[in-house]
Parts: sequence; C-alpha cells; structure tokens
Amino acid sequence: MLENKSTTSLAHLGEFGLIEHLTEHIALSQQSTILGVGDDAAVIAPLDGCQMLVSTDILVEGTHFDLAYTPLKHLGYKAIAVNVSDICAMNGTATQVLVSFALSSKFTLEAVEEMYQGMLLAAKKYNVDIVGGDTTSSVSGLFISVTALGFVKPENIAKRSTAKINDLIVVSGDLGAAFMGLQILLREKAVFLQNPNTQPDLEGMDYLLERQLKPEARQDILQLLEKLAVKPSSMIDISDGLASEILHICKASNVGCKIYEEKLPLDPLMYDTARDFNLDPTTCALNGGEDYELLFTINPADYDKIKGNPNLTVIGHIVEAEAFCQLITQTGHQIPLQAQGWDALKK
Repeated sequence: MLENKSTTSLAHLGEFGLIEHLTEHIALSQQSTILGVGDDAAVIAPLDGCQMLVSTDILVEGTHFDLAYTPLKHLGYKAIAVNVSDICAMNGTATQVLVSFALSSKFTLEAVEEMYQGMLLAAKKYNVDIVGGDTTSSVSGLFISVTALGFVKPENIAKRSTAKINDLIVVSGDLGAAFMGLQILLREKAVFLQNPNTQPDLEGMDYLLERQLKPEARQDILQLLEKLAVKPSSMIDISDGLASEILHICKASNVGCKIYEEKLPLDPLMYDTARDFNLDPTTCALNGGEDYELLFTINPADYDKIKGNPNLTVIGHIVEAEAFCQLITQTGHQIPLQAQGWDALKK
C-alpha cells in the first residue's frame, strides 16, 4: 500500500507546504461557512433558529485500524463518515469538519494524498466543508482526529436521556456485518503472515468488507424519518455494539428495555459467515460494533408510519428501570444485556 515506486518525502514539502498542497482544491458549499482553510480559525455563521452540534473522534493506528489491510483512501473516508454519524445521532445535519493528523516518517506525500482523497470524497458525499485542522509528525504511526460541526433545531434534538416507557426501539439497516468484515480481514492477515505468497480469499465478501472499511453515516434515515413525520424520542449511533448503545440510552433515561432476538436484522451473508467462523450471529449483532446504524426510540403511536419499511426494524421496547435490560431469546428465555462491545481502554 505504501510501496509506491514514485514517492515524495514529506520533508520535501514541510508542514505548511503539505497543508497548502492538500487543501488547495477544497471547495466550500455550506452557507454557514463564512471562512474556511487559510486563517487561524474558521468562521461559521449560526443557522437561523438552530443550535450548533460539535463532536470529535480520534483514530489511532494499531488501535482503531491496521494499515496491513486498510486502504488509505478508505481510512480517510471512514474518518469523516464516523464523525458525521455522531451528528446524525443527534438528529442534526453535519455542515463542517476539521481534520488533523500526525504522521510518521514512513508516509510519503502520495500516501497522504490517497488518505486525503478519501476525506474529500466523504466530504462531498455528506455535503460538509473541510474548514481547518492541523498536521504534525509522529514517532509511532498515524493518528487522525476529526471534529464535526452541525446544526439542529432545538425542538428536534435527539438525546440519549429522553426515552420513555413503552417507546418502541428501532434500528436502521442490519447489524454485525462490520464485525464479520473485520474477522475476514484478520484471518487473511494471519494467513499472509504465515505465507506471504498466499493470495487473500475475499471472493463474495464485498458487502462485509465494505461495512468494515467504508461505513456510511445514515443521513438518509434522518431524511426518511422527517418524510414520515416521525420524531425519535432518543437516539444514538451504533459504534460500540447494539448492546452497549441501548444500555447507554437506558442508563441516561433511567429505564429498562426488552430486545427480541428474533427481531434483530441480520444480513444473510453475515449470518452464514459467522457460522463459518463458529461464531453466534446474535452475539455478533449485539456486540460487534462499527455498524454506524442509528438506534432510536419512538412513540408507539408512530408504529404504523414505519411498519413494513425495509430500512427500519422494531427490535424491542422500553420498560421500567426495575425490569432491567433484557434480551428475549428465540426460546423465550430472558438474558441480561451486557456491554461486551468495543472499549478502547480495556484489553
């Protein structure tokens, strides 16, 4: 990936030359962007009747990604998408991002261009302006930090703390595919390390690999809910696993929940691949993480509006806090939900 025969050392440009080189083709599209890259700070105008949302995320080589199997263009795209997803999780519209990264000497100009190209593609896809950031050197690999800005009308803000008893629990898309994409990549890396002459066996796995390497922020779901006149009573995006996220909502809202195993939306390829790996598909869906789907609650009166929509699945409902958070298995047993998904500070 980094073995480009035509390479340019970053030292050839220097920090400011690199910034100028990467940002010279940035085009601004948001009316709220008054001043973008080029000064000490960007200038953002508040949108009438809206409040600003701010979210930041950091991706660290060796912790959040492995360059042995992660294309740099995909990594750049993902860095933007996961931050836009956080703005979506507040029922808001992302408008600007700031991008910072630290690079070790192994990276060439061409490698950085590839990563930045992915960022520009994501910025165009989600209609956000890149308005600033920073670059510096690193002695231990690649670090990417992205801060996303967005706007939302106060009456539309979706928090974690406002779920109500009897609300329906809804999820977009399907679950567990990103986790299985990661398992495939880890398997093929292990095979390669044992025999570098072996070609990776990825045939037919495009969907799972894309879910891991190039996730999408579900802006389309917010547009769908607005069209259906459905306002979430609480919402979160699924970055650390469904179980972890619903527990966040329940703790913040001081409620419990019942999630039904038979209702979990599982892609057939994910299901079959999990079985091939001797993994339980339900466990993958509950704890896999990085799906970046939206998990939200709605008033039961809105059920008919979403019923039968292929993009949305009702997977349970909110109950009293005293009933705790339970998974109802297909055999009718109740199992306490536990947050077993991604935690960067736990081994």
